[in-house]
Amino acid sequence: MYSEIAKNKRKTYVIMFLFLVLVGVIAYAFSLWTGNIAITYIVLTCAIVYAIVGYYTGSRVALALNGAQEIKSTDNPRLWRIIENLSITDGLPMPRVFIINDPAPNAFATGRTPDKACVCATSGLLDIMNDDELQGVFAHEMGHVKNYDIRVSMIAFALAAVISILADVIFRMAFFGGGGRRNEGESNAIFMLIGIAAAILAPIIATLIQLAVSRRREYLADATGALTTRYPEGLISALQKIEKVGSTLKKQNTATAHFFFANPLRNHSVTNLFSTHPPIEDRIKRLRDMETHA
Repeated sequence: MYSEIAKNKRKTYVIMFLFLVLVGVIAYAFSLWTGNIAITYIVLTCAIVYAIVGYYTGSRVALALNGAQEIKSTDNPRLWRIIENLSITDGLPMPRVFIINDPAPNAFATGRTPDKACVCATSGLLDIMNDDELQGVFAHEMGHVKNYDIRVSMIAFALAAVISILADVIFRMAFFGGGGRRNEGESNAIFMLIGIAAAILAPIIATLIQLAVSRRREYLADATGALTTRYPEGLISALQKIEKVGSTLKKQNTATAHFFFANPLRNHSVTNLFSTHPPIEDRIKRLRDMETHA
């Protein structure tokens, strides 16, 4: 289990490094295109400010968009007790607890630091899971809190925002002019084609890297949750139930989909490539492997 956690962390760092390299290449190309590096700094600053605002308001927005209602210990003693025990085991502060009135079995955690954490279950999850399975799900969610996954996700979001803004500016400049180069003819046409290609491909690449980070953190949270409970079978059983009945919520919010335990969006073959979650069968296989090598 420890080796699986370490492996997932290493791969996350590699992905984030590649993301930073991509941002640097796009920013440098943009400065060459404009002939004025100050514009690049302005765009980067605006994107970072936008990401910081999202970082500090993201939890409230996620809870509000999904209709989550906060509860106390007397409202659902079973859920409260499970989360309280996991908090003690992990050495984390007790998070705020929420419930979404939705028949689909799902859950999510949010909060930029452990002392600001919130965990949320759907009513459907509480209905179909036994205590071992519910413990497995929330050990996973508390794993996100413990691993500061919201912070990692927001860094990835910030980098993606930077790339998207730069690509948009490059795209507009390629069509409407404004670059620092004024060469006519073939050279200018080549630079315009490069700019258009960068504007189209860069956001797609950035999105794929961002999704890779999200998927890697899901594997990491699974491993962390299994280590916390010392009983991967509970989490495996929960995943099998969700795979069977589905995890699609009535409210479809793409902006908050990456927070959830399982993909809350309707699955379409075209959009599977852009899913924030790895396939459930892959998650189960990795947990089985952890049991074998434990």
